[in-house]
Amino acid sequence: MFTKAIVRRPAKSLVQGITSNPQLGKPDYDKALRQHDAYIAALEKCGVAVKVLPALEAYPDSCFMEDVALCTRKFALVTNPGAPSRRGEIEGIAEVLAGYFADIDRIRAPGTLEGGDVMMVGDRFYVGLSARTNAEGARQLVAALEKRGLSGQGVDMREMLHLKTGLSYLEEGFLLVAGEFLAAPEFASFKRIEVAPEESYAANCIRVNEHVLVPSGFPKTEARIREAGLSVILVDTSEYRKLDGGLSCLSLRF
Repeated sequence: MFTKAIVRRPAKSLVQGITSNPQLGKPDYDKALRQHDAYIAALEKCGVAVKVLPALEAYPDSCFMEDVALCTRKFALVTNPGAPSRRGEIEGIAEVLAGYFADIDRIRAPGTLEGGDVMMVGDRFYVGLSARTNAEGARQLVAALEKRGLSGQGVDMREMLHLKTGLSYLEEGFLLVAGEFLAAPEFASFKRIEVAPEESYAANCIRVNEHVLVPSGFPKTEARIREAGLSVILVDTSEYRKLDGGLSCLSLRF
């Protein structure tokens, strides 16, 4: 059960954030703020107390909180983002986490790690080896996990930005799967909910207690999740999609 979440308000500089989808256009800042309000409300509906951090104008992508830290049931970890323009976002994160965790670790250079590449399945963590998370960052994370009685393994990636761009663990053995991960042997034993290619963005969902937050506008994925017997809350993230951001990216949940 999650009881807490941390989010950061979008900065006006959001419109200058990193994207691999320029064809989608620049985010509408006012709409992004309204969507952020609705996202917070959805988390609260799931029974989570949400701490809201102020915007960081110097960092356009700083609302994507998931990438700067990892929160487990035993400790928290401050990452070292692979995108150079985002590394300043970790400043002050350890102090925020210290309000919740007594044990805080961190990834050190030359290791890089972004939280979007880490998927928690109980006490086991899958770590995507992506353009943002390198082998040394993954090694440091697995070592930190094993030191505390948890476990982790790397997952080779070729196509997607982050591991959770194409995977979402929905608890109870259910796993949303898309793209290159459909054939990955690491995920063959899960109760897989396959995401249609034209709805690949919807592979990034989050299970928060009794509900699954699902991006709106992807009816096939929504239907398949409901058919699995899971309760759905739809959340519009259209403006964050323009910056390769999804539902999991916008918060730390613990």
